[in-house]
Amino acid sequence: MRPVVGRRILLGVTGGIASYKAVSLARLLAQAGAEVDVVLSRAAREFVGAITFEAVTGRPVLGGLLDEGQALAHIRLAKAADLVVIAPATADLLARAAHGRADDLLTAVLLATRAPVLVCPAMNDGMWAHPQVRANAERLQSFGYAVLEPAIGPLAFGEGVGPGRLPEPEAIVAHCARLLQGTTPLSGRHVVVTAGPTREPVDPVRFLSNHSSGRMGAAIAAAAWRRGARVTLVHGPLAVPLPIGPAAIAVETTREMHDAVAAALADADVLVMAAAPADFAPATVAASKLKKGGEAPLLPLAHTPDILVGTRAARPAGLVAVGFALETEALEANAAEKLARKGLDLIVANDATDPDAGFGIDTNRVVILDAHGGRDALPVLTKDEVAEHLLDRISGVIGGRQG
Repeated sequence: MRPVVGRRILLGVTGGIASYKAVSLARLLAQAGAEVDVVLSRAAREFVGAITFEAVTGRPVLGGLLDEGQALAHIRLAKAADLVVIAPATADLLARAAHGRADDLLTAVLLATRAPVLVCPAMNDGMWAHPQVRANAERLQSFGYAVLEPAIGPLAFGEGVGPGRLPEPEAIVAHCARLLQGTTPLSGRHVVVTAGPTREPVDPVRFLSNHSSGRMGAAIAAAAWRRGARVTLVHGPLAVPLPIGPAAIAVETTREMHDAVAAALADADVLVMAAAPADFAPATVAASKLKKGGEAPLLPLAHTPDILVGTRAARPAGLVAVGFALETEALEANAAEKLARKGLDLIVANDATDPDAGFGIDTNRVVILDAHGGRDALPVLTKDEVAEHLLDRISGVIGGRQG
């Protein structure tokens, strides 16, 4: 969460049953490296005590607009904030903020600040569906506020399931990071990322695949989205959660991944092939389960489509194409050959025999080669850190073409 580190975030908490989730949100923001100032509405204090927020942020909690010694607190907080987040935002808060009220500390800060504002509504689904509430949310968006659509899930006891639930704290943190990132070379661009393995069926119950978890591709997709890109993640079966933000397209086989990438490519600005699609598939798929007994069946293999090579003729002008090369020998020589043969701008090479790299772990040690002979050997980093380095390189390619 590079954009969050060292930033000042004002977290406004209003009085709804979802207020308890704001404690986890404050903790996650603080753990990500932010300084978190919490402002509790009067009603919020009926749900969660101020001391709880002080314990997770290490900072005093503010509340009353007219508290002794806090005459200019709204101005001080408004100027200091890099981002204002209201979570949960009740229907009452939406109404007061939409109409310029300043009858408590939080709404006064909203009028005084020039920082980005993220509003996270949470309420009963019937209230969220009311035209007046929706109009208030739209009015806040017209001011430039980001309004995060409520999640669909269990509501208060006895109220069933519906839209109105506060998104999970991890999702709100991701949106905070995207807002704090500001404008980048990737802002507004369409980035297509592939991740994970593919599965090639042998019979109705068996398949050929590999050990890819999809962690690297998911990290790249998440980081590109945080930088303001519109991200399409084409993924095989993942062993990690889907990242927050990108549009996800699930596939099984290499042919399906090939077709999904081709469909997404038409308006793409960047293509990052971080997936590990199978190179071979059974030449024929058995119609019924292969039975054990007698001699083991022979399994003739056929080549699967080379997705990156297949995109060459269809790549839009100016597309930045990035590949990955997982090798067991002659790492850089093999990667350089793929870079040239597949017409790439960058290729990320890593050694499958390196215990700090490869499939199924949190770290990677990579060498990034470019089409001009450049070489960037990175130390052992987390895959999130590798993703940030790679996107810096991609941004540099974009900037060079614009220059």
